[in-house]
Amino acid sequence: MSATAAAPARASKRASGPVDRDTPRKWGNPGTYFIALLLIAVCIAPVLYIVLGGFRTNSQITTSPAGLPHPWVFSNYVNVLTSTTFWGEFGNSMIVAVVTTAGVVVLGVMVSFVLARYEFKFKGAMYSLFAAGLMFPLVIAITPLYIIIKDLGLVDNLMGVAIPQIAFGLPTTVIILVPFLRAIPKEIEEAASIDGASRLGFFFRMVIPLSLPGVVTVAILAFIGAWNNYVLPLYILNSQSNFTLPLGVQAFSSQYSQDTAKVLAFTSLSMLPALIFFSIFQRRIVGGLTGAVKG
Repeated sequence: MSATAAAPARASKRASGPVDRDTPRKWGNPGTYFIALLLIAVCIAPVLYIVLGGFRTNSQITTSPAGLPHPWVFSNYVNVLTSTTFWGEFGNSMIVAVVTTAGVVVLGVMVSFVLARYEFKFKGAMYSLFAAGLMFPLVIAITPLYIIIKDLGLVDNLMGVAIPQIAFGLPTTVIILVPFLRAIPKEIEEAASIDGASRLGFFFRMVIPLSLPGVVTVAILAFIGAWNNYVLPLYILNSQSNFTLPLGVQAFSSQYSQDTAKVLAFTSLSMLPALIFFSIFQRRIVGGLTGAVKG
């Protein structure tokens, strides 16, 4: 009986196979794909021009600005990579980005945990204050911020850049993390309390692992924002030994204004770490933001 029953099933699978393969696949509106490809080209074309321009000579750029390297010249990148100036500015950018990311994540998680899990007076006003911080750009506050940093003695100091970046990164962090922490069931907290876990124990053992997608998202956004920040270092940092890479690109382009190919090589190497970092973790960013919206 089993063999007899299996035969019609195999026959139905063979019959349904060609039908599934012959079913036309819907690709959607071609106009949508055209607009998407156009936007991708607009975003990628300048980056490719800068990267490929570093492999050319000045004469090649003058003769054919939009052409490909022929022959390929690697000396521009080699000269930049063997420069102590580039690696010094790279280290400064790394210090600022790491300190900013650590401060944003640690303070942001603690503030978000309180706003998401506890009831207290003016809680709504505090959350609204952080939300309003999203509409308050750094450029508007740069003058009073410079005065405060000067009074603190942090002018021409990397911490004078990192600390304000932490403050301006907290609104985005709180808005993303509060839904994650609020979505943790209270039953888990009650069970942890019954098992003898303190509030700090529950925070480190349960809250951090459960909200890890959101934490990774805000860490990536904070790192990229700190790495690419130009306005604040421009006002705070004076000596070239403390320059970050965005300021280093400006100084390098002024010093080698006649050597366009070398400037393009320096620029491409300066933006490469942020591009690689974003490319590796872009799925984490999308997943974290999706979780925040659902929460």
